[in-house]
Amino acid sequence: MKELLRVLLPLLVWLASFSAIYGLHGLGCALGWTEVALPVMSLFRWVLFLAWTATIFFQLLLLLALRTQRFGTTSSFIRRLSITNSWTALIATFWTLYPIAVSSTCG
Repeated sequence: MKELLRVLLPLLVWLASFSAIYGLHGLGCALGWTEVALPVMSLFRWVLFLAWTATIFFQLLLLLALRTQRFGTTSSFIRRLSITNSWTALIATFWTLYPIAVSSTCG
C-alpha cells in the first residue's frame, strides 16, 4: 500500500492543487479581490501567485523526499516510477498553473 502511495502521491497533489487554484480564481473573482490594491499587484494576483509558488515548493519537497532512503523504497522499479511521476507532477504544476497564476483576469 505504501508503494502505491509513493507512486500516486505527486500526481494526486498536482490534481488537488489544480482544483484549489482554479477554485481560488473563481473565489477571487466573485469576491472582488482584483479591486484590492496591494504593493506591486492586486490581492487577487498575490493569492494566486503565492498558491502557485507554494505548490511548486511542495512538489519539490516531495521529489526530494522520494529520493531519500527514509521515504523512498527498496524496489528500484517503484523508486524510478515514483521519481518519474514526481518530475511529471512538478512540470505539470508549473505548466498548467502558470497561466492562471500569472496572467489570468476576471471577466
